[in-house]
Amino acid sequence: MKQDEAFDLLKMGKNIFLTGAAGSGKTWLLNKYITWLKENNVHVAVTASTGIAATHLQGTTIHSWSGIGVKDDLTAKDLEKLLTTSRIKRNYKKTKVLIIDEISMLHKHQLDMVDTIARYILSSEKPFGGIQVVLCGDFFQLPPISSSYSLIEEKHFAFEAFVWKNGDFNVCYLHEQHRQCNDPLLEILNDIRNGTAGEHTRVPLRTRYKKEPEGATKATKLYSRNINVDIINDQELSRIPGKEKKFTMKSNGFSLLVTGLKKSCLALETLKLKPGAEVMFIKNDATARYVNGTRSVVVGFDKNEGWPIVKTYDNEVIVAHPEEWKYEDSGVVRATITQVPLRLAWAITIHKSQGMTLDAAEIDLGDAFEPGMGYVALSRVRSLSGLKLMNLNEMALQVHPGVLQHDQVFKDKSADLVRYLQNLSETDKGEFHKKTLIERFESRKAEKISRKKLRRRKKVVYE
Repeated sequence: MKQDEAFDLLKMGKNIFLTGAAGSGKTWLLNKYITWLKENNVHVAVTASTGIAATHLQGTTIHSWSGIGVKDDLTAKDLEKLLTTSRIKRNYKKTKVLIIDEISMLHKHQLDMVDTIARYILSSEKPFGGIQVVLCGDFFQLPPISSSYSLIEEKHFAFEAFVWKNGDFNVCYLHEQHRQCNDPLLEILNDIRNGTAGEHTRVPLRTRYKKEPEGATKATKLYSRNINVDIINDQELSRIPGKEKKFTMKSNGFSLLVTGLKKSCLALETLKLKPGAEVMFIKNDATARYVNGTRSVVVGFDKNEGWPIVKTYDNEVIVAHPEEWKYEDSGVVRATITQVPLRLAWAITIHKSQGMTLDAAEIDLGDAFEPGMGYVALSRVRSLSGLKLMNLNEMALQVHPGVLQHDQVFKDKSADLVRYLQNLSETDKGEFHKKTLIERFESRKAEKISRKKLRRRKKVVYE
């Protein structure tokens, strides 16, 4: 499907799953639709399954926006509490379109929970309470992450959710490529997506083995595991002159749950910083000054309390005060940890890189441990010449067999929609769009324009 065809379907108010390979323009199309909605005074909520993905669309995480947090299920008491939470209630009441980016990293039960809350707050039996939902992402990328204390240990993709099957989602599978079409990297990525990666795929990758990327851009280092990232970040910190300042985590509650909290978030038990250190925020700010993934540089420490002062890449200066992570059970807080929400960021994990586009990257896939990890890492760079490959194992070229099988279903459904659109005239599409704006999205601006046109027609008839 082409971008303009998907754009037509979006404007018809249909629930959409927008997918396609890296470089197919998914984020560009989302931004185009968001702009169109805002121009027509339609309230859109822009969210993503991760904080870094949310920054690409100037949005927030679906967990924060929806009220699901870190829960694995919802009780009647939870729903009642959300109904009386003004921020959450307001989110659902005013929203006409909900966008969830990087859907591959959202569990099926989490998508169902968003649907449950929407129906409850909006008192509607329609999927998501009648809100148009646009899911965007690529299931060949990384799957959902299970927390160690989660009641649900297996990984279940969002397309297995009950609401996906009953929400009448239209699949828009973008096939045009907007990166360098003749670049060997595209063929490598297609081999991985098609499940046909083999020796012929490794040949062009070997040409980038420990070879510095072309251009002047400093390579971002991507590794599979936190331990590799931590070693690199510690080495870079030690190269900065001056004494480091330490911030120690505080914890409270049942020890096993505290341990689970520590493993499920990126907060460090001991955070070491110096002015000049590259850092990223690891939690969403309640006042939206930063989100999980906001990159910054430490410029000093607060004179009164000693907290880090950072400057973001948008040149905003922020004092990073401690934040709290907590685990709740039936409304009761069972465990908490408190720490400055920063982490060194010279090197990052492949999980954290998802959604980024890099001019240059140094990638180590020698210990890739799950399907999709290699695809995510390699698709971060724009071209093969921007890659410095350190290591590669068998897992790095694999994709989840369930995703590979379901991908054909997505392609078939998208092809059916293309045929449907081809049978509609431009006038028919325009009427669909106008009707959606006025009746479904309740756009007063569109209604005023429609009335003006009607008055003009009447005037012409009378004359």
